[in-house]
Amino acid sequence: MQATQPRLSFWQIWNVSFGFLGVQFGFALQNANVSRILSDLGADLHSLSLFWLVAPIMGLIVQPIVGSASDRTWNRLGRRRPFILAGAIAAVLGMILLPNAPLFVAFLAPMLMGALMVALMDASFNVCFQPFRSLVSDMVPPSQRNVGYSIQSLLINIGAVIGSILPFVLTNVIGLENTAQMGQVAPSVIWAFYIGATVLLGTVIWTVIRTKEYAPEDYNRYKGLSETASVATEEKKAPLGQRLAEFFTLVKDMPTTMRQLAVVQFFSWFALFIMWVYTTPAITQHIWNVDKQWFDPAFIAAAPVVPEAIVMAKGAAGDWVGILFAAYSVFAAIFSIFLAKLADKFGRKTVYAGSLALGGISYVSFLLFQDLNMVNVNLLITEVTVPLGAVKLLIPMIGVGIAWAAILAMPYAMLAGALPANKTGVYMGIFNFTVAAPQIVSGLTAGWILSSVFDNDAKYIIVVAGVSMLIGAASVFFVKEADKQDLEAAKGA
Repeated sequence: MQATQPRLSFWQIWNVSFGFLGVQFGFALQNANVSRILSDLGADLHSLSLFWLVAPIMGLIVQPIVGSASDRTWNRLGRRRPFILAGAIAAVLGMILLPNAPLFVAFLAPMLMGALMVALMDASFNVCFQPFRSLVSDMVPPSQRNVGYSIQSLLINIGAVIGSILPFVLTNVIGLENTAQMGQVAPSVIWAFYIGATVLLGTVIWTVIRTKEYAPEDYNRYKGLSETASVATEEKKAPLGQRLAEFFTLVKDMPTTMRQLAVVQFFSWFALFIMWVYTTPAITQHIWNVDKQWFDPAFIAAAPVVPEAIVMAKGAAGDWVGILFAAYSVFAAIFSIFLAKLADKFGRKTVYAGSLALGGISYVSFLLFQDLNMVNVNLLITEVTVPLGAVKLLIPMIGVGIAWAAILAMPYAMLAGALPANKTGVYMGIFNFTVAAPQIVSGLTAGWILSSVFDNDAKYIIVVAGVSMLIGAASVFFVKEADKQDLEAAKGA
């Protein structure tokens, strides 16, 4: 007989996801700075999206494996925490080595070393991501699920704000240099990654220490799992061929809600990938008025010298991307506070679709905000002089932030109730296919679209992202959420 799962206090739910703040801190540093780092190490615009393919490919490989393994794991640390801790340690290693890629030039070309460290970081982040998602599903009762994923979204966005803005703060408050010659990485970026690694490890250790996972017998009672299901979860590994067959059977038999959410996820993450890869060149060209030829390594190599104005503009634009990414994360964090109540009042689908629509409109509106007039901006911690268009770009970041908050919470809240409790980890891992696959498609196509269709004018690829997210918003209305009958069927699976 299924027992009632205890309700958690606010701080218990907070502690479950607190480590995600640090993981997202590192992820935000990567999102805001990897294009900048790889460009400085010699990558051209067409190649950038190909380098970024490492992230979704790692997610595609790692998360289902980790999900399945964590479903079968019970030890002193629990079920999910061993993977969260191991992933954090590996991510810290990658974050320390990535900005130091030029130091390994005797062994590997800096750009190749950078790509390898991005791969290590992405694999490690993915080892953390899936168990954190499953930990909320494991620990938080259904009546608090909206709150659980909303708090996780809030913490993710707090981490993203700090991680995104950190290089800017280190330059404009501390005084570290934010420019670098070809083949080098700016000191402000290097130190930002060191600080991020420290925060990541510290917050994950907090979650590991402060969250006690349920013992197997308690977990089974709260989730209504039979003794047979429990034994099946803990049984010895089957041969590889059998495990692969079982995996593809799970994919084939995935819940209907999961299939329908996959369509929404495709158009949402296709857009997000474009934003992360191409916001830096887009605003450098569109807002700082840097000609697209200065993103062509062959042109730069042929030039006798890169004008100081170009170097300074690229550095300033790169820092401002951190401000923009921090801004959308702030707006996402604020929206996350109200997300659960809005979802309870208006329904998850309405809130989810409306949020994505705002995000899509915001991407398209990037075209409207070019203004080259220079203005002084007081950011409380410092004052900077930037084009007025850069300041105006904070307006669409409101919509992007609202969409981001919904993407981090709503699909998982809608999905969690449709999954069998004894297969939550592996299905959450499989669900990452809906995050990774669109990014892979985006990575393979966005660079070609940018170079062949838009002649490397990066602002137009941001518009493509907007159109994609609007399609995602429309797709939400075709998702059928799990009802009571679906939940009973899932429980007995």
